[in-house]
Amino acid sequence: MASTATAQLGRELAAIVGDAYVCDDPGALTGFAIDGVRPGMWVVPASAEEIAAILRLANERDASVTVAGGFTRQSIGKVPEQVNILLRTHRLTRVLHFDPGDLTIGMEAGCKLGEILVRVAEKGLLLPLDPPNAAQATIGGSLATSSFGPLKNGFGGAREYCIGVSFVTGDGRIAKAGGRVVKNVAGYDLMKLMIGSQGTLGVITSANFRLFPAPKQTATFIGEFEDCESAMEFCGAVRRSPLSPICMEVISPRALEYIGDSSEAWSVLTRAAGSDAVLERYRRELSANTNRELVGAEEKRFCNGVREFAEAVPRKHQNAMLMEVHLRSSAVCEVLGAAEQAATDHNFLFASVGRAGLASLIVALVPLSVDPPVVSQYASVVTAIRKSMPKDGSAVVVRCPREAKPYFSVWGETANDMEAMKAVKRALDPNGIMNRGRFLF
Repeated sequence: MASTATAQLGRELAAIVGDAYVCDDPGALTGFAIDGVRPGMWVVPASAEEIAAILRLANERDASVTVAGGFTRQSIGKVPEQVNILLRTHRLTRVLHFDPGDLTIGMEAGCKLGEILVRVAEKGLLLPLDPPNAAQATIGGSLATSSFGPLKNGFGGAREYCIGVSFVTGDGRIAKAGGRVVKNVAGYDLMKLMIGSQGTLGVITSANFRLFPAPKQTATFIGEFEDCESAMEFCGAVRRSPLSPICMEVISPRALEYIGDSSEAWSVLTRAAGSDAVLERYRRELSANTNRELVGAEEKRFCNGVREFAEAVPRKHQNAMLMEVHLRSSAVCEVLGAAEQAATDHNFLFASVGRAGLASLIVALVPLSVDPPVVSQYASVVTAIRKSMPKDGSAVVVRCPREAKPYFSVWGETANDMEAMKAVKRALDPNGIMNRGRFLF
């Protein structure tokens, strides 16, 4: 946008939220660049009504809008065409209701996930939303990016226990789907659309969740296996048994470096929760295939390390590439084998951690320090991994150097339901101002 138009837009935004909550200082905005694209300005609304006014104004001015919560998942997506307005949610921090007896909680989208987890834990409850970097992640951002962690094995993803969302559509209409009680299912499908929409359909302003009783005690059992096949065979046997672990992770040998452990073997983490009798049954039935039981501080350290794997790798290796891979359990070892070979062929080191029971994996590709890959080799390794995938799987690049993104699609093949997705986008964001250029279309 021309500087005159930008200045005018800034004044109009300030009329909505107040002068203190609009910033167009280039120096201050540099720290909010997305893949090197610096926003034209940021604005911090305090209510859904202000967000609606901002988006209506953005439509009138054809200004692109990107939403930012804790800024923990902005690496996902294509390089943005431009970001005229960065809409930050950190003034939306009210807990709207918390009913421990009804096992429900509702809060605004800018609430820090880590603070919410502590608050419900004080009442002996659990919100099983455990993505990496929960201390910084916001509720809205975690839903928009459909983030998850090891607890997804036992509780499912956010779509399973988020019971209502309020949001503002891309054209500035305030809306809601679902409700604040578990039995309320009105508008449920629209709520599912907002979860994982990557900020392309509108702005999530608040969310309601079903809670669970927090486990009074847990134990984590670690088994070591000579290869991926043996590890996944064990995981399959646990899934077919009456046992229902809350977490079950398969961990490649190199991944242990980022978890604070070490082994030349593949590892499987099985985390159990329940009474003394339940944990004793786990000990008895897993004893033939596990060699360590972790409890207390040691268990917490190891499980936190597994959850934070996707943050630990890029913190140590700035140019590392991360992929989220979802596929059938029967294809896990073939795809991970192909990923390890592709890494070797193109000057990367391979590491992987993932939900074995769901076959949802994080694949990390770390550039060799002595002979790092050129940007085109990022594309080559992605292509090789995708060629090994079954047709019903997906492999999305969620983090890589900006310079490599033009060489391949971070999202993978075009989805079969693309026309339906475009129709939804036209209905909620007819002028295409939300997260312009970063998603599939």
